[in-house]
Amino acid sequence: MTRADLGDTEHLVLLAILRLGSDAYGIPILDEVSARSGREVSRATVYVALKRLAKRFFKLKPSGLKALRESREMFLNLWRDYETVLDRA
Repeated sequence: MTRADLGDTEHLVLLAILRLGSDAYGIPILDEVSARSGREVSRATVYVALKRLAKRFFKLKPSGLKALRESREMFLNLWRDYETVLDRA
């Protein structure tokens, strides 16, 4: 994973931070990720992701937004490649 690559949880946490703005801290992030992803996410998972992100971006600065956009594009490209496979299944 390159420095700009985001894991699944990091991607979700960054999106939650972006949506929550100044209200983005532990529990609201956990609630946002759980509500929007439909996943049961533990508090520890969110805090580990926040710690990893803090080492790389600290706040959602231009470098964090760039990584989020790159991660989004990678997922979209990956899904485009698999649409036909899913349609056949």
